[in-house]
Amino acid sequence: MISRADSLPGVVWRKSTYSSGNGGACVEVADGLAGAVPVRDSKNPHGPALAFPAAAWAAFVSGVKTGRLA
Repeated sequence: MISRADSLPGVVWRKSTYSSGNGGACVEVADGLAGAVPVRDSKNPHGPALAFPAAAWAAFVSGVKTGRLA
């Protein structure tokens, strides 16, 4: 699902711990949607957001943490 990030009321956005602090590639994810994890570009907070199934997002994060998706 793709929607405008500002059309997701009630979600709380947080920046990825892997994002750099120098204004580079920053990803934000949101909590608060049952079964889905919205993701957006922090430099474009009113732009598009992608929503991934929660299980798929968890598998992706696990793969990054373990180095399988380096």
